[in-house]
Amino acid sequence: MSVIARIEPLVIPTYPVGTPEKNPMFFEKRVYQGSNGKVFPLPFIDKVFDEPGPVTYQSARLENDLVRLVMLPEIGGRIFIGQDKTNHDYDFFYRQDVIKPALVGLAGPWISGGVEFNWPQHHRPGTFMPADVSIEKEPDGARIVWLSEHDPLNRLKGMHGIRLRPGSSLIELRARLYNRTPFTQTFLWWANIAAMVHDQYQSFFPPDVHYVADHAVRAMSSFPHAHNPYYGVDYQDRPDANDLSWYKNIPVPTSYMVCQTQSDFFGGYDFNAGGGFVHVANRHIAPGKKQWTWGNHAFGYGWDRELTDTNGPYIELMAGVFTDNQPDFSYLAPYETRTFSQFWWPIQGIGPVQQANERAALRMVVRDDRTIELGVCVPEQLERARIVVSRGLERLLEESVTLLPGRPWRHEGLVFKGEDAPELLAAVMDDEGACVLRYRPMDASKLTRDREVATESPPAAELVSADELYFTGEHLEQSRHPTRSPESYWQEALRRDPGDVRCNIGMGRRALRQGRFDDAAGCFGAAIARLTRRHPNPETGEAHYFQGLTRVFQGDHEAAYPLFYKATWNQAWRAAAFYQIACLDCRKFDYETAMSHLEESLVTNGDHTKAMVLQAVIARHQEDPEGARDVLGDVLAADPLDHWARYESSCLGELAKAEFLTAIRNDAQTILDRTRWRPTRSVTIAMISRATRMPSTVGGGQWPKGRPSPPCSAIWVSPCGTSAAMGSRPARSICAPWSWMPPTLAWFPNTTGFVPNSMNHWRNGWRFSIATARWCCNVTTARWRWRGCII
Repeated sequence: MSVIARIEPLVIPTYPVGTPEKNPMFFEKRVYQGSNGKVFPLPFIDKVFDEPGPVTYQSARLENDLVRLVMLPEIGGRIFIGQDKTNHDYDFFYRQDVIKPALVGLAGPWISGGVEFNWPQHHRPGTFMPADVSIEKEPDGARIVWLSEHDPLNRLKGMHGIRLRPGSSLIELRARLYNRTPFTQTFLWWANIAAMVHDQYQSFFPPDVHYVADHAVRAMSSFPHAHNPYYGVDYQDRPDANDLSWYKNIPVPTSYMVCQTQSDFFGGYDFNAGGGFVHVANRHIAPGKKQWTWGNHAFGYGWDRELTDTNGPYIELMAGVFTDNQPDFSYLAPYETRTFSQFWWPIQGIGPVQQANERAALRMVVRDDRTIELGVCVPEQLERARIVVSRGLERLLEESVTLLPGRPWRHEGLVFKGEDAPELLAAVMDDEGACVLRYRPMDASKLTRDREVATESPPAAELVSADELYFTGEHLEQSRHPTRSPESYWQEALRRDPGDVRCNIGMGRRALRQGRFDDAAGCFGAAIARLTRRHPNPETGEAHYFQGLTRVFQGDHEAAYPLFYKATWNQAWRAAAFYQIACLDCRKFDYETAMSHLEESLVTNGDHTKAMVLQAVIARHQEDPEGARDVLGDVLAADPLDHWARYESSCLGELAKAEFLTAIRNDAQTILDRTRWRPTRSVTIAMISRATRMPSTVGGGQWPKGRPSPPCSAIWVSPCGTSAAMGSRPARSICAPWSWMPPTLAWFPNTTGFVPNSMNHWRNGWRFSIATARWCCNVTTARWRWRGCII
């Protein structure tokens, strides 16, 4: 059977949610999933209705003769259904029969079940919002359903592709994370895999996992048997119910995350259904392995009722990349792209496994009676495989067999006559003798604990060194600490040494993101002065890059140009700085020079799709449509949902204008992203014009099914793009028609490119927007206009 991949309607009973709060909800010190739960500028919803009704959703089905997957683009792009067709359509992912939101999400509504993809924080800000969707066909018959969004808080672009091949039950997740902003950003990425549980469901981690940790490593427990208190439960006093791998033994809401392992897999197994799944990922990139449960007790049962009608309890078996704990965040440099893959596939009939990869899963357990339990599953056919079990030079078992997906191989009766299980070695080899999978039981005596329980940072005044002050502040900023700010630590360091480079850069970046450009310039200037005091060529170009960016926001492009160029002397900032230089070249219509600078940027960062699309824009303006098509083809081959590339394709006639618009499923803000940082006059004007028509053309779609889409495209026009390319008169003509906008449709600006919101903007929309449009040209005039909005 070939792979079926198509978009089709799916009717699901749905509990409606309430109208978004009309006022901005700041929640500056809200604690959410261990980090900052600030929700602004998202519309916050605090109501779920009590009666469901049928709702028709757009779904994406991906299916072959082994597995069936259904994705819901309209609810975050999650995997809604994952079924093993070889095992009586067993749902190896938790399947919901109803959409029943609870107020768990960052902006309110959240649903359980399936697989939720969370980034750049947990739970994802757009988890209950629509994602863009596209289907890619590969020459070998494989199909990929791509789902993409622009993070509504920081405007990072995240996408995941679910890939399925003919004759294989291996489900590949291809993820791409884009920082399309000029700032350094932080992120985490976790996949929440839900599994239906009961007393006969067991999760499994690699055999060398012998301790686990709570969020932020605040507490630890031995694993799988807890011989200590954990989450307030005295497991040491429950010798018959202290195995944390069984849902039935965990009475309270509990997280535990793997601290260290030398293996790349984990999963869960349903003994009642005789099936389960394994997750496989490169542990050097994806070390995160976690289980979460509401708990097998009254409190957990209450949450089960809140989130489903009849489907019962679940656990989450979660996979994280670039982190092994929450809320640990990693960095994305300006315009950086991260790509990675992960895999799931269903197993049957062998129980929890001790080793697994993308080609096979192996169970080998020495029972108390010294017999060896053996089992092998594969996701695709493996002809004339050899299964070998040995003890030293002694061959205990060798069998040749053709392995098929959905048909597990099992062997019982083999007896181990030794004392130490690590003497055993099991291997699965292909017909050419190459090793597919091997496993040797763990030697527990060699296991060590390399992680320590975390401690709280002391107050700034108690820290002795500038190093401690800087890195404590960096930790608070990187982890998006909800209640403590890095400023107090960096300010203490600067009180002791006003020229401290790292703290000045940290404070400058904070000021820049907050739109305090004069403060930012002072901090970066102090850092540059210290860096260049002894010699003019510092090791890092970070201060020069961000000072150049500050000058751009201040409208001083001549001052910005040499600062960016100086930053290119440092490899870490070369790609981002050359892109900024190319944008400044375009402002002067010096396209030849801009093209050379874009080439320099791409030599350093070949995944810089914004630089590639800008090359296509320049080629089109230089009447080289073929050159533009070639570049755009490369971009869209890597990312079929790159909206700037799609817009440019529509300008070249490669894509219908209507097709471009209907692909923008997130919100009108996504179109505005295309107008921001636009270095050419015509592109900015065209894109802003397109953005202002978004509400009536597309109808928005911020919230699934019937929630209003905020039509603020015109009101929150980018000051950088509008003031430079259009001036205040066109801005006034664009914004004035939206001065009627009711507060229930407000979408509040929150990025540096948008001037911070005023309290009464919906009654003064056009005046506020004109002030916004003049921000880069005349700060004094802008402030006077804003004051008029409030008075």
